[in-house]
Amino acid sequence: MSSIFLDTLSGKKTNRPPVWFMRQAGRILPSYQKLKLSYSFDDLMKNKELASKVTLMPIKDLSVDAAILFSDILIIPESIGMKLEFTDNGPKFHNPILEEKINDFSFDASKLNHVYTNIKEIKKDDPITPLIGFCGGPLTTFLFMFRGNEKDKSFNNALKFFYSNKKESKKILDELTDASIKYVEGQINAGIDCFQLFETYCGIIPSELYKEIILPLSVKILDVARDNNIPTIFFPKNFNEGLKYINKDICDFVSIDWNLSLEYAREIVDNKVGIQGNMNPRLFYSPYDEIDMYLNGLLKFGEKNYDWVFNLGHGFLPDIDYLKVKYVVEWIKETNWNRK
Repeated sequence: MSSIFLDTLSGKKTNRPPVWFMRQAGRILPSYQKLKLSYSFDDLMKNKELASKVTLMPIKDLSVDAAILFSDILIIPESIGMKLEFTDNGPKFHNPILEEKINDFSFDASKLNHVYTNIKEIKKDDPITPLIGFCGGPLTTFLFMFRGNEKDKSFNNALKFFYSNKKESKKILDELTDASIKYVEGQINAGIDCFQLFETYCGIIPSELYKEIILPLSVKILDVARDNNIPTIFFPKNFNEGLKYINKDICDFVSIDWNLSLEYAREIVDNKVGIQGNMNPRLFYSPYDEIDMYLNGLLKFGEKNYDWVFNLGHGFLPDIDYLKVKYVVEWIKETNWNRK
């Protein structure tokens, strides 16, 4: 398969950066909102026809260069015995981990089968567009497992447990990693073309601590894809100066948030690792002339750096105008990047 997205990931020179967006499948798209009137989030994830339709919506509606699987990072905790519900306020575990009672975990591979079925359906419906598979990073999924109230956006219970029960925390993190490894293997066998690991809450602990305890587990998960010649993207959000630890032995590309400039990230990340990112999604609230100003400011970086994928520094916010997103995609595709 040849595409500007996969060509960029493999180190080939292209005439422009490829473009896709985190959380592009759903959320801001009117076609998705219409579908949500008739189906729950769970329905959309577990019905192969619906999951394929939502996954491929951004290809049709936004003309992005890659699709990302419509799913959720929390199906890994669900696969080891957590009771998960998707509510209007967000995901909720009915049996969160409590300090006085550690859950007994047992991996049930069948809980993930619908994802592999969905991937096969997506590849059948669109065999050309590259499909990105993913799962949540060990720390991020660990944090959510302690949250029983979906309205509570803090991770105080999880962090208290992490710092005061290192041995038990390591056991849970190992369980998550083992399940994630099997999950990545299943996605690869089903037909994904690229794999991204979302460590959305990487920055909630110091970078040195993440490097010591969590990063080796993340590498184990990423290695499954790399050992199968599937290009990898690692997204350690808010890792900041910790990006200096990212090298070619960890991932092929690293996705960065907007806390660091592309230029500075390029300086501190191993030059054998490509960069993805890092538009702040709140810029879509700006008028078009300010969006133009931001995009024009990327030209110098984009001209010199062939190993760059245009993306956000995190996912879309729900009330973003999709027409502005479409405008940005068109701008990326139609602009002369002066690449020779």
